[in-house]
Amino acid sequence: MIVTTEKAKWLRRFKLISIIEGISFLVLLFIAMPLKYVMDMPLAVTYVGWAHGILFIIYIYVVFPTARKAAWNFTKTFFALVASILPFGPFVFDKYLTKKERELASS
Repeated sequence: MIVTTEKAKWLRRFKLISIIEGISFLVLLFIAMPLKYVMDMPLAVTYVGWAHGILFIIYIYVVFPTARKAAWNFTKTFFALVASILPFGPFVFDKYLTKKERELASS
């Protein structure tokens, strides 16, 4: 029971960081970048880019302990890493994780 609770804690933490990082990436791409190049407001990219960079580092930092605690194989860990560099990747990976968690809970 303790292992399952710890695994759930790590997955919840990872999913929260993943969603926040994904949102920051979308804000950078679809709000800050147009503000910089269309409205000539380069500070938008400076601040949003800085925040996204920190969130990206946190995401990468959390992937490996989560993979270890959740007993992910190489493929799942690799897809978690790839998801971090694709615009909607964290949301797709989160949907996949949620589906797998439900399958495990129902078995």
